[in-house]
Amino acid sequence: MEPTQRTRLAGIANDIRAGILRGVYHAASGHPGGSLSIADILTYLYFKEMKIDPENPKWEDRDRLVLSKGHCAPALYAALAERGYFDSKELDTLRKIDSRLQGHPDMKGTPGVDMSSGSLGLGISSACGMALAGKYRKKDYRVYSVVGDGESEEGQVWEAAMFAAHYRLDNLCVVVDWNGLQIDGPVTEVMNPTPHDEKFRAFGWNVVTADAHDFDSLEAAFQAARACKGKPTAIIAKSVKGKGVSFMENKCEWHGTAPKEEQYRLAMQELGRGEDK
Repeated sequence: MEPTQRTRLAGIANDIRAGILRGVYHAASGHPGGSLSIADILTYLYFKEMKIDPENPKWEDRDRLVLSKGHCAPALYAALAERGYFDSKELDTLRKIDSRLQGHPDMKGTPGVDMSSGSLGLGISSACGMALAGKYRKKDYRVYSVVGDGESEEGQVWEAAMFAAHYRLDNLCVVVDWNGLQIDGPVTEVMNPTPHDEKFRAFGWNVVTADAHDFDSLEAAFQAARACKGKPTAIIAKSVKGKGVSFMENKCEWHGTAPKEEQYRLAMQELGRGEDK
């Protein structure tokens, strides 16, 4: 990747992280930890990888993204706002009555949201259905789904994995956000779903590993997914929960806790956004 492009994407990711914090702070609730861990992934998808048109959110031939870990909607909303689907000022309305930005993504109310999600395990199944529909209709769009590592403890994730391999859904790419923590503690201690790579391979998937915070690594992974024919691809993306805010990083207590005023101020300063209110 060219250095200028890498720098551009890093700046966008920083803005998305600021948007995540802004939304969660104004809502006084939400899930900052897992939202921050996928900021770089969503940056790459929305600003480099996906074929989309913010002026036409329901464009039939667009690529689709299903945020299966729907509680991390603040990251999706911040990415959509940055990409131009709606004004970033709307992030301040997160979880408010009558807001379009609810606690979980709503495809009927929010421009750019391709699937309502939040009940863990269901999103990846919806993504499989979208991918199969694309195959039947001979469309060339691709479907992406971001799945949480804790979410992968759900049996339905593996039923979907079996389905996708059976129907040879090579237009489907699932990104497992492997930050190692969930609300109750380390994923491997709560209900160990590892090794993800060996399990997806056993189900018949193409498997790629990536650094979730390195754009060159992400680019290589998504290119490998595009190049693979006859199999769906799983990208196991090693990430840091709370990435970008030092006192949130690798702390499971920030899974579902909103920052207080002083914490918000310090976090925004770390992102170089001390002027944001």
